[in-house]
Amino acid sequence: MIFLFHEDASKERITIKGETYKYLIKVRRHQVGDTILMRSMACHKDLYHYEITSIDAREAVLELKESELKEVKPSKNLHIAWCAIDPKSVEKVLPTLSEIGVNRISFIYCERSQKNFKPDFKRLERILESSMMQSGRSTMMKLGIYKNLKEFLKEFPDTKVFDFTDRVLDGDADFETVLIGCEGGFSHTEKELLASQEVFRLDTPMVLRSESAAVAIASKILL
Repeated sequence: MIFLFHEDASKERITIKGETYKYLIKVRRHQVGDTILMRSMACHKDLYHYEITSIDAREAVLELKESELKEVKPSKNLHIAWCAIDPKSVEKVLPTLSEIGVNRISFIYCERSQKNFKPDFKRLERILESSMMQSGRSTMMKLGIYKNLKEFLKEFPDTKVFDFTDRVLDGDADFETVLIGCEGGFSHTEKELLASQEVFRLDTPMVLRSESAAVAIASKILL
């Protein structure tokens, strides 16, 4: 863990209890005198340095020693437009996408998406918060949803498309928005809608699941 989100971060003194106490004292085995870095959910930019001053059986007291303006964010912006898939599959790779530096994910109900898949944004944000604390990232990934592909393309006309094609993604490729299909790919109607977009594939003979493609593309563009 690089830092900890805490609702009282910025206060001169913090008392930690419950799960936070258990994690820091029982799991991480921090002791009196150790420094704990914290950020507030209200403002991610400031990093607070706290020192553990006392520990008892159920709580610990931390005192603020210094604060600094320290943003840790990706150097590039990548927006993944993702045809809706099983949320469980998204949850498995979401921490990785956050750590790689994806700036935004928009879920789109494409024609072959199962319409019963409903992203739980509160749960996804909790996963992102945990990933941020582990990786040090201070900017929260943005999440959104679109009812269809046409609606999305109207707002993001320069979107690149990952699909079956002869064109392999260049090693020095640089773009901001990429569309990734769901299981079964794009429908005939959607392919017609995407006819004017730039389409690419990755240099592999294997067929990638959409979540694997999301991680691979993000890694190639951002790392």
